[in-house]
Amino acid sequence: PNNSDLVAAIDERRKAVAELEGVDPSQVPPDAVTASGSGLDPSISPAYAALQVNRVARERGLDVAEVQRLVKKNTKGRTLGFLGEPVVNVVTLNNALAALG
Repeated sequence: PNNSDLVAAIDERRKAVAELEGVDPSQVPPDAVTASGSGLDPSISPAYAALQVNRVARERGLDVAEVQRLVKKNTKGRTLGFLGEPVVNVVTLNNALAALG
């Protein structure tokens, strides 16, 4: 929060994501505007996945409920039930979406 350039970049990313998804910027989860240290993390938060469901369904010509089902299927809970946060594996989710045609 002390780096004005970083804060400005995050604000711009938040606005861009909000515009893409058709939501208010306050609805954009933190992982939508930040990157992992390596930039290679294959997971996103369930909140970020949920934000994208309507757009993904529309762009792929799929039913929203089907996309929601696949998101849920590709969501991994906390390790041992209490470590970390739930995540959605984007690689396996994209593979499942591609398999639908």
